Amino acid sequence: MTMRQPLRTLRLGPLLGAAVLGACAAVGPDYQRPAVNLPPQYAAPAETSPVAQAPSEVSPHWWTLFGDATLDDLMQAARRHNTDVQAAVARVEQAVALLSEAEALRWPTLGLRASATRQRSSELSATGTGATFNTFELAASTGFEIDFWGRLRRASEAARAQALASDHAREVVWQTVSGLVAQTYFSLRMLDEQIALSRDTLASREASLQLLRMRLQGGAAARLDVDQAEAERAEAALQLRELQRQRELARSQLALLSGQPDLQLAPGAVRDLPVPPVPPAGLPSSLLERRPDVRQAEALLAAANAQIGVARAAMYPSITLTGAFGGQSAELADLLKGGARIGLLGVGLDVPIFDAGRRRAQTAQAEARQREALAAYQGAVQAAFRDVADALTNLQAARAAQADVERAAQASERALRSAQQRYEAGYSAYLELLDAQRSANAARLRVLDNHRAQLAATVELFKALGGGWTPPASPPLAQGS
Repeated sequence: MTMRQPLRTLRLGPLLGAAVLGACAAVGPDYQRPAVNLPPQYAAPAETSPVAQAPSEVSPHWWTLFGDATLDDLMQAARRHNTDVQAAVARVEQAVALLSEAEALRWPTLGLRASATRQRSSELSATGTGATFNTFELAASTGFEIDFWGRLRRASEAARAQALASDHAREVVWQTVSGLVAQTYFSLRMLDEQIALSRDTLASREASLQLLRMRLQGGAAARLDVDQAEAERAEAALQLRELQRQRELARSQLALLSGQPDLQLAPGAVRDLPVPPVPPAGLPSSLLERRPDVRQAEALLAAANAQIGVARAAMYPSITLTGAFGGQSAELADLLKGGARIGLLGVGLDVPIFDAGRRRAQTAQAEARQREALAAYQGAVQAAFRDVADALTNLQAARAAQADVERAAQASERALRSAQQRYEAGYSAYLELLDAQRSANAARLRVLDNHRAQLAATVELFKALGGGWTPPASPPLAQGS
C-alpha cells in the first residue's frame, strides 16, 4: 500500500463482520424483573352501609373528581410554576442529554482537519538545507471502538434506564406536590367553615353575655354566670383569631405550592367538596406497577444491572480502529490533486494484564450496587403496598364514622336546645348550658373534620395507586416464588 493509494485495498467486509460480532456479544447479566411476594389483591372494603363504587378506570387527573374549579386551577398553576416540578423537569433533561452522549459513543467519530504551515529547516542539522517551504494539509479522520464485549451497549442501556428513572422521579415530585396542593386546599376550606362557625359562636356568646348582664342588673342572674359567660366569649374570640391565623398560613402554603405569591382565595366550604366513590372491591396489587416511585426504583435496578456488564467488559481487551484520508502539498492549488493524497489506517488493541485487582474490585462494586438497588426496589414495592392498605383503612374508617358523627351532632343540637329551655325556665344552672354549648360546638367540628378526613384519605389512596387506577396490562408484581 503506497501513500498515494492508501485506502484502495481497504475492504469493508472484515470491519462490518467485527461490528456485527461486537453487537451480538455483551457480557454481564441481562435484566429480568425480580419477583416480589405480595398478596394478589387488597382486602375488599368492610363498609357498614352501601356506598357508590368507582368505575374500574379512573383518570390520573384525580383531582377533577372533586368538581372544584379553584382546585383545578391550583393544580394547573402548580404544574407550570412549582419550582420543585421545574427542577425535576431539568433533571430529566440532563438525563436525556447523558443518554444521547452514551448513544453517541457507539458510533464512529468523524472530523475534518485543515492546516497551513511555513517552515524553515536548520542549516546545521545532518540533512538540513536551510530551505523554507510551505505545507498545506486537509484530511478527514475517524475513530471507532468495536464494541466486542458490549461495554458501550451496556453503558447505553444503563444511561437509558437512568433517564427513565429521572422521568419517573419527576412524576414522584408531581405526585407529592399535587397531593400537598389538594390536602392544603381541603384544610383551608375546613378552616373557612370553622371560622364561620366560630363567628356564629362568638356572636352567640356576646348575645348571652349581654343578656346575663341585664339579668344581673335586674337581680335575675348571679355574678358567677356573668363571669363564666365573659370567659366563654373571650375564649371564642381567641379561637377565631387562631383559626384566621391558620387560614392565612394555609393560603401562604398554597401560594408557594402553586408558584403564585399573590394568591388570594375567597372563603368556601369543605362540605361542598364531594367525596369520590370508593375503588372497586378487591383491587389487584399489580396496580403498584404504575406507581412512579416503584418504576423509578426498578429503572435504577436496571441501570445498576447494566453497569455490571460495563465493569466486566473493562476486564477484556478493547479494539479500536482509526483512519484518515486527505491531501498534503506544498502549494495550496495542488492540495486536491491525486498525487497529494495521504491516508492512515490503524488498529489498536488494549489488553489488560496486571492492575493489582482494580478492575475486579470495580466489578465487585457494581455487583454490590446492583444488590443494593434490588433491596431498594423490593422495599419500594412493599412500602407501596402498605401505603395503599393504610389509605384504604383510613378511608373505610372515615366513611364508617360519618353516620356516627352526624348522629352525635344531631343529638348535641337537641341537648343544647333542651339545656337552653331548662336554663331559661330556671330548672338548671348556667354551667349546664355552657357544657351543652361546648358539646354541640365540638360535635359540629367533628362533622367537618370527618368529611375532611375522607377527602384526605381519598387523596392518599389516589397517590398510593400512582394516580387513579386502571386494569393492569403487564405481569403482576405479586407473582413470586
